[in-house]
Amino acid sequence: MATTITNVLVRDIRFPTSRNQDGSDAMNGSGDHSATYVTLQTDSTDGLVGNGLTFTIGRGNDLCVEAVKALAKLFVTGHTLEEITANFGEFWHRIVAGDCQLRWVGPEKGVVHLATSALVNAIWDLWAKKSGKPVWKLLVDMPPEELVRCIDFTYITDVLTPHEALAILRRAQKGKAEREKEMLEEGFPGYTTAAGWLGYSEEKMRRLAREAVAAGWTHLKQKVGADIEQDIRRARILREELGWERKLMMDANQVWGVDEAICNMRRLAEFDPLWIEEPTSPDDILGHATIRSRLAPIGVATGEHAHNRVMFKQFFQAGAMDFCQLDPARLGGLNEVLAVVLMAAKFGVPVCPHGGGIGLCQYSLNVVLFDYIAVSASLERRVLEYVEHLQEHFLDPVVIRQGRYIPLQQPGYGVSMKTQVLSAFEYPQGSEWRAMQAGSQYA
Repeated sequence: MATTITNVLVRDIRFPTSRNQDGSDAMNGSGDHSATYVTLQTDSTDGLVGNGLTFTIGRGNDLCVEAVKALAKLFVTGHTLEEITANFGEFWHRIVAGDCQLRWVGPEKGVVHLATSALVNAIWDLWAKKSGKPVWKLLVDMPPEELVRCIDFTYITDVLTPHEALAILRRAQKGKAEREKEMLEEGFPGYTTAAGWLGYSEEKMRRLAREAVAAGWTHLKQKVGADIEQDIRRARILREELGWERKLMMDANQVWGVDEAICNMRRLAEFDPLWIEEPTSPDDILGHATIRSRLAPIGVATGEHAHNRVMFKQFFQAGAMDFCQLDPARLGGLNEVLAVVLMAAKFGVPVCPHGGGIGLCQYSLNVVLFDYIAVSASLERRVLEYVEHLQEHFLDPVVIRQGRYIPLQQPGYGVSMKTQVLSAFEYPQGSEWRAMQAGSQYA
């Protein structure tokens, strides 16, 4: 029976993470991790809904909310899930390019594209729930031909055609069952950023790094970029706690110029970083290529602020990244993520998605499981970011065992939040925000 989407409910959900400097880095010192949270209500008699979100860090989240409402009214409300997913790639093209007025204010980037992500991912959540599978399993079980129909190849056929995408997917069919069994038994390798937030004291950083080692983490990321002498001092502390057999990554969050990034990372090279993440402007593809060529063997990791598949196409063409850090809530939903994953496979670039925001660990786990099982068939240089704070707000928080992600088992995308959390943290009328404002605890 067809499932009709009868209403799209959108909430502005914000958490006051700036109070404890959770999530702090060189670019974002006091962000409140937030979500434009979408619920697709349906005519299903069993209460079936689809949930999706896009990640922001506070102010401006309300703009995303309004953009979702505009898109939903134009393209989603009143349509059936089956109508949308029958040719999901064509639907995705229509939602990003089908209204010239919205396209003018956000042509596959910015607020409108963030809103697209929340709405499109809610559709995937609904589809997976109706299928009784987590999203990664829904993808893994799809025939290659159906997966390719989910992708809009506009602007990227000079790099990846539908026929090439089919070939990549068909080549990976061999061994899929064994790789799926491996993931269910052993999990996907992760890394933690818990100790590395820039606003933490050095004492807190040392303690958290020690706890990470005890918990079995083999990879840890340090935020850098505010002050090079501080970066060196903190890297030395982390190496004291991690030893030299574990991997240390560094993340500058876009604050350096090209020459500055090269100079600073040459000083930090003594600490053997696996990569430098976002060393300069996320739009400077040639700058990243220059940094990569001059810093090797330190890798360049980037992509969490690359806003569409065309940007990634050019990063790959220019040889400007060693690690593809796509953000599944900044690209226009899973359909566009699939295009980037397949391009990365063609260029041999490992996919290590951004997970440093609310809901991103859940999203990204589905992506990397699909990539390993059904696309790349490789774990070489692949590791997924884990951020612990705010996991308690989800119905299905991710599970970590000895530094590895355990695959999600519940149907859907895994980003559905608890009802009481939505009531407490909806901005500005939620009970937590009212209490904080009444008590002058938060400005």
